[in-house]
This record gives sequence, C-alpha cells and structure tokens, in this order.
Amino acid sequence: MNFYHSFFLVSGLGGVPRRGLTDFSEGEDGMSAVKIMAIVLIAAGIVVLLYGKFSYTRETHDVNLGPLEMSVAEKRTVNVPLWGGVGAIVGGGLLLLYASKKR
Repeated sequence: MNFYHSFFLVSGLGGVPRRGLTDFSEGEDGMSAVKIMAIVLIAAGIVVLLYGKFSYTRETHDVNLGPLEMSVAEKRTVNVPLWGGVGAIVGGGLLLLYASKKR
C-alpha cells in the first residue's frame, strides 16, 4: 500500500469514517475535551488576574552600513483587562458545570 492510499484510509477521506475526539468511550474517571477546555480557561483567567500584563521585545529598525549593523529593540507591554480574566473564570466554570450535568 502506498503512502497516499494509507493516508486517505487513516484520515477518513477514503470512505472510512474517522473517529472524532468525542467518539471514544470514556470510563468513569476519563476527562472529556469540554472539561479540559474549562480547566484551561479557569487557569488562564487566574493567570490574567495574578499578572494582568505581559511584555515582549520587538526589533524595529535594522540599519546596515557596510560592516556596521545596528538595530533598535523596542519593549512593548500589553495590559490585559481585569474583566477578561474574570470572564475566562466564569466561562470556564459554566463550561465545567455544563460538562458535569451532561454526564
């Protein structure tokens, strides 16, 4: 079997249905993708509340004059609003509540 034929069979493009993330049967202790996404949202919201901003360095101007090379590094800071963190925590909590009631 060549590469293309096996690719189409594995990826589901060859008429064989492909299983999605939610098609697999879970045991009692298995975590669904929705619960994982909810936990990630809650953790991101907590990080936003704790730090509130992040900064990065960007090189903006490059000058080459013969053997001399010069560049200017610009440090930028992005402030994340407080309501973004609170919204992520509330949204993650609602998503977690939805996932637990669905079961």
